[in-house]
Amino acid sequence: MTTNDSDPDAPPPGALVAPAAARNRDPILDVLRRVLPERGVVLEIASGTGEHAIHMARALPGLIWRPSDPSEEARASIAAWRAHAALANLEAPIALDAAAPAWPVERADAIVSINMIHIAPWEAGLGLMAGAGRLLPPGGPLVLYGPFNLDGRFTAPSNAEFDASLRARDPRWGIRDVADVARAASGQGLALEQRVEMPANNMMLVFRRA
Repeated sequence: MTTNDSDPDAPPPGALVAPAAARNRDPILDVLRRVLPERGVVLEIASGTGEHAIHMARALPGLIWRPSDPSEEARASIAAWRAHAALANLEAPIALDAAAPAWPVERADAIVSINMIHIAPWEAGLGLMAGAGRLLPPGGPLVLYGPFNLDGRFTAPSNAEFDASLRARDPRWGIRDVADVARAASGQGLALEQRVEMPANNMMLVFRRA
């Protein structure tokens, strides 16, 4: 792929592209504008290709966006997008495993995780809650995006099919139930504040640190 200097969204050399990112980034941004602080540091867990980080940092210049991912390939893609975008408020990606008992971050005013806890072992979701409990200040938000079940049921047939495909790839993966996520969050001092219905049978869950 080659860089198109006239198009800030054109992928630069070394950058990965996830087609879903272009489809869901604006609905996600609409919610983030309402729930994130106007200023501060946002830690993004499992930033993937880096496309969301670029889009959010560009749209929210008052916030410092700190992307992270455990994958070296993903961090290389994030770095490529970051160099291409040249945004002053977008930091270099850091290596961070959500399931680790300690993170290489001392503080964050908000934490965002997009499409992570269903494509990871449940231990990563538990680690995410524990990390948010350690890092966030009182009132600080933890915002999750992705497909979720309600009361043990899939919200659409397509989600059931997606869940089956995830578990075929790794039996530790799968769509999580909102109640289970909220219970894990509560154990770390995080209360579920909002559940926002999103396009394509997804949701955003907004938690606040007590």
